Amino acid sequence: MIGYHGVSLADEHQWRPGLFFSPASFRARMETLKRCDCHVLDLSEALDLLYRGALPERAVVLTFDDGTCDFHTVAWPILKEYGYPATLYLTTYWVTMALPVVPVIWSYFLWKKRGSVYRAPKVLGDDAQMDLTTDSGRAKALHLLVSFAKAQNLDGMQRDAITQELAGIVGADYEEIRARRILHLLQPDEVRELAREGVSVQLHMHHHVNPDDEQDFKRNLNENREYIRDVLGSAPEHFCYPGGDYQMKFLPWLKELGVKSATTCDPGLASVKTDPLLVPRLVDTSCLSTLEFESWLVGIGELLPRR
Repeated sequence: MIGYHGVSLADEHQWRPGLFFSPASFRARMETLKRCDCHVLDLSEALDLLYRGALPERAVVLTFDDGTCDFHTVAWPILKEYGYPATLYLTTYWVTMALPVVPVIWSYFLWKKRGSVYRAPKVLGDDAQMDLTTDSGRAKALHLLVSFAKAQNLDGMQRDAITQELAGIVGADYEEIRARRILHLLQPDEVRELAREGVSVQLHMHHHVNPDDEQDFKRNLNENREYIRDVLGSAPEHFCYPGGDYQMKFLPWLKELGVKSATTCDPGLASVKTDPLLVPRLVDTSCLSTLEFESWLVGIGELLPRR
């Protein structure tokens, strides 16, 4: 199983190469799958064949986390050219907001205006500043914003107000970001279109977190499932842990909720012995060389040292 997050609409791959590919680089990855004669399978089909011991050689499942709108605009058209099925693990809170996702949009703005010192949004205090001249300074600024939003339990609209103020402070064009839908999630009509065309839309929590509390965990997942059910008319059965974070206590909770599989970000190859609620996955990134990528396709990648 191979995991992806996004394919750039603009310069996201320069900002976060661990999350985003450029369109050209993503196309090159799909060409590599073709050149290596991989069998790209739908998730449900692959799991069925796996546990029957009937997977073909070089079987691959392509998964995409979160559901940023670049999947619809860039990634899916490329996948269709190659005839590759895909699974989309959709988190849904920011779908309902139709706004740039927080806090990733904050991180993006801070990176876009790196190299200077700015006053901070007023919520951090009248005299607070953001030093964006270093990686550590940008990380500190982001941490302060995220900590404030959590401490105040701000909702999406309140967090978007900070987004707009931050954009004004650093001179980012908020309206252009909205128009180009950079770091936005898919809208319901796009989700329906993708599902009609064969994309498997699955669970990734309503809010992109895995709560420690059982009731909060189940509530978050059920909100996610009900939203997708309302959009598509059918309930998803497969799950991906947001951020790859999981605890063993989550497994019985998922079983009680009828989840058939859960995907991690633990690198590895799935086998008939794999726990279906701890499915490993190679999270592919722009930082992974073509040779390293190919090593996973032929089955030796997990034997090589990780960088």
